[in-house]
Amino acid sequence: MTQTTYPQTRYRPPDGACDMLLIRHGASEPAHPDRPFPLKDGHGDPALAPEGEAQALRVAGRLSRAPIEALYVTTLRRTHQTAAPLAAALGLEPQIEPDLREVHLGDWDAGLYRKMAAENHPAFQRMRENQEWGEIPGAETSAIFGARVRAGIDRIAARHAGQTVAVVAHGGTIGMALSLAAETGAFTFTGADNGSISRLVIADDRWIIRGFNDCAHLD
Repeated sequence: MTQTTYPQTRYRPPDGACDMLLIRHGASEPAHPDRPFPLKDGHGDPALAPEGEAQALRVAGRLSRAPIEALYVTTLRRTHQTAAPLAAALGLEPQIEPDLREVHLGDWDAGLYRKMAAENHPAFQRMRENQEWGEIPGAETSAIFGARVRAGIDRIAARHAGQTVAVVAHGGTIGMALSLAAETGAFTFTGADNGSISRLVIADDRWIIRGFNDCAHLD
């Protein structure tokens, strides 16, 4: 009697799905209490640190042969700088999706957030306990942030049905996108490392998580 076997097969996105690689920008320059970051549309806009530039090169090395058909960045320069080596390797011109910029940190933008986090400020504690960005004075609420992240992801997916795209974005943005896909609390996927790659497949109205915080190229 012949025994039927069922070999494991490689995952392939559903037909017509958008296979989206979410890349967190490289490490940015440190914050100084007496030297706030410049602002871009109200958001702190630091440049990459040397470590972040090295991470950007490693991302490009990892993805230079991937079948990426479009490359997106946000309005903030650390995403442009991270995307630059990959854009050169792929021969693509990065496109801007403003709704995928980082969460607006209100009174704590321009670098102050890092200080408040290091000091474990009471508002920072409430933010984490409640999974609510709006606990920070003047910041976006998690609901507002989530709505614009969803809009940005859906726009890109609609333009690139059946294609693979790379999106260089921010830790908060990537965390929110994956939390929306998993239908969990807003902070479930916080903590993606700089230069890491996460993967989201958009198939019609389904968001499918295929990877989070892949750092193999950074080791």
